[in-house]
Amino acid sequence: MDAFFKQTFEKSTTLDGSEYEQCIFTNCDLSNANLSNIKFIDCEFRNCGLSLANITGTTLNSVVFNQCKMLGLRFDECDQFTLSFSFDNCTLNDSSFFKCKIKKTRFTNSQLHHVDFAQADLAESVFDNCDLQNAIFDGTVLQKADFRTAIKYSINPEVNQIKKAKFSTAGVRGLLEKYDIVIEHL
Repeated sequence: MDAFFKQTFEKSTTLDGSEYEQCIFTNCDLSNANLSNIKFIDCEFRNCGLSLANITGTTLNSVVFNQCKMLGLRFDECDQFTLSFSFDNCTLNDSSFFKCKIKKTRFTNSQLHHVDFAQADLAESVFDNCDLQNAIFDGTVLQKADFRTAIKYSINPEVNQIKKAKFSTAGVRGLLEKYDIVIEHL
């Protein structure tokens, strides 16, 4: 397999390389593709479909995902050593970040329904204008994380580390949900 450097791929449905560095992928449909053990370093995916792709052992180092559909991805099966990425306007429903150490990750304008963040380290991460409906936070490190513009999350402060995390007044309901109390705005 070849290595590619500073190349642009448009409308690709398969990738033949073993390493991609500073490459741009635009309008590629890599849904259900086998991307296992491929290295992506300083790459950007724009308007790509990656749903249910096999990313076992895949390196994602400083990768930007912009307007991508990424349903059911198992980020917990990626190479964890240099795992770092950001998501803007992406749909990540039913994906897993279980036990991932992804401090300072930025999620912007993204949908994260039923995403598993259990036991992940998301310290200082930002969830800017994200929909976290039914996302799982259990034993998750959320210290200094920013949820001020996030919606529909439910986070139990007793089983997650939330010291210095930021929440909006409207979002406090997501921290108190487990107590089954009524919060009224007067």
